[in-house]
Amino acid sequence: MLGLRALAARPPKQRNGMTQQTTLDPPRTETARAAPPPLVIEATRGDMVESRHSVSFAVSDPTGRILLHGGDIEAPIYARSAIKPLQALALVESGAAEAFELGDAEIALACASHNAEPRHVETVLAWLARIGCSAADLECGPQMPSRETDQIVLIRSGDKAGREHNNCSGKHSGFLSVARHLGHPTRGYSRYDHPVQQRVLGLLETMTGLDLSGAPRGIDGCGIPVIGVPLGNLALAMARLAEPDDQPEPRQAACARIRRAMAAEPFLVAGSHRFCTEVMAATAGRALVKGGAEGVYCGSVPQQGLGIAVKAADGAGRAASAAMGALLTRLEAITGPEAERLAATLTPPIRNRAGLVVGRVRPAAAPPL
Repeated sequence: MLGLRALAARPPKQRNGMTQQTTLDPPRTETARAAPPPLVIEATRGDMVESRHSVSFAVSDPTGRILLHGGDIEAPIYARSAIKPLQALALVESGAAEAFELGDAEIALACASHNAEPRHVETVLAWLARIGCSAADLECGPQMPSRETDQIVLIRSGDKAGREHNNCSGKHSGFLSVARHLGHPTRGYSRYDHPVQQRVLGLLETMTGLDLSGAPRGIDGCGIPVIGVPLGNLALAMARLAEPDDQPEPRQAACARIRRAMAAEPFLVAGSHRFCTEVMAATAGRALVKGGAEGVYCGSVPQQGLGIAVKAADGAGRAASAAMGALLTRLEAITGPEAERLAATLTPPIRNRAGLVVGRVRPAAAPPL
């Protein structure tokens, strides 16, 4: 169905010393009807719609049953940073998090695409020192902070942007922690053939229910491998993160630890005025969401055992977040009062240079049930 070979029921296999458990069939829709259309996200200006974005989406339960979908959910996409919570499972499941006494802050940062606000940077540097590393060991490259105010502070200080400022520095600190704990070389941890990345690949295979050995592959902006996975399987993986009952006990415990950290420290997952942080804080962790570059968003709804994945065809991040907000509202993971408080986040205003509201980004219609 999905263009990649599904992991059929068979004895567990080994990838780099980690047992991969038997998995279910790939996501399946209830009928063989033609795929429903994608969500349309529109940008208004004054009296008319100025632009439209097409967003494919899938909602899955932990068995792989697709409950809601639209657009193309079978073609592989690069999920980019939207699957950091899945990649962070290696940090917990390997025992590295426990060995280095990492708390919610560090685990949330392992899931983060952060703004490089002071707390983000300070926590990363303290974490690296704890494992006997420094920012020089990060292979993500330097990056200016996301917010202009933090950029100005950095420039005025006379310092340059460092690797610790990279929005992926928490994820990379997690990979270094796994390498340190398991005795692997820290240099080259971002390469596809490094034991840490092979461990992460094995996790992605069992969570998505796919053999990813022949999947499309590239290099992310931060230097780690990106693997092409269909939206339906990404939704399945996020559903398993929400409700991992079919996974071995260590995986169940790791999923619970990731969920707890993201709910406890939403600021560290993104930062000020960011969709991820605002939604998770407003819902007290009932909705766990993570965005990625090129218009991707993934989410888990733990109380309902659901996973969500969306992809904007044109790569527009504003469309992906608006689609995710619409789906969370439709699934009642965001309640009516919460939606009112999150109005500027779910349907953000478009402002001109003078700060006047001149339009809005919004769904053209509510997602179908």
